[in-house]
Amino acid sequence: MAVSIRLARRGSKKNPIYRVMVADSRAPRDGRFIDSIGLYNPQTDPSTIEIDEERARKWLSEGAQPTDTVRNLLVIKGIL
Repeated sequence: MAVSIRLARRGSKKNPIYRVMVADSRAPRDGRFIDSIGLYNPQTDPSTIEIDEERARKWLSEGAQPTDTVRNLLVIKGIL
């Protein structure tokens, strides 16, 4: 099973808030997930990025592949 770390959209119309999720790569964007490891809100100034560093490192060590956007968020937080 290929596991990815990606964003799942929450919030209302024109007010996106994203959750950083660990999910099977075949699952739909807002569908089944394995674990929720953080939150990303691009609407605040500066953007709010809350990621559980311990769980993110655990999933990365187990082979989970982050998407490009999540990879950038992890670099900003100093996890990668």
